[in-house]
Amino acid sequence: MTIQLQLTLGILKEIHYHRYNHPAPLVQRRMEALWLKGHGLAHAQIAELVGVTKNTIRDYFELYLQGSAEKLKELNYYVAESKLNVYVTSLEAYFRDNPPASIKEAQSEIETITGVKRSKTQVAEFLKKTPSPLPKSRDDPCEG
Repeated sequence: MTIQLQLTLGILKEIHYHRYNHPAPLVQRRMEALWLKGHGLAHAQIAELVGVTKNTIRDYFELYLQGSAEKLKELNYYVAESKLNVYVTSLEAYFRDNPPASIKEAQSEIETITGVKRSKTQVAEFLKKTPSPLPKSRDDPCEG
């Protein structure tokens, strides 16, 4: 069964804009598929041109039926939560009172306090994302 869509000129203009201007490539691909559907191409041909399977094309069109172009713009990527998130408050307080001299020192202290081992890069990212700015070093205290 072929999915039937009613795409007005206004909708096609919006779709055309997002084919090239949306920041997410996935959304651009979805809009391209819808654009081609609006110009009467068969699902198999759309799938080939867009570079996805016919089932994926059907999924895109069903998303559109559920909530128009806005539904096609939704991105529901899974992002794993850091094991350190439960320690944010206590680690922030600890590092405010005891600023680490280096990322390596912070890495060691985090492992000692939480039992969670993280790479230097992960520790640096974690420290950047704390709710309140932390001192850059022992010699640069942060005003609370």
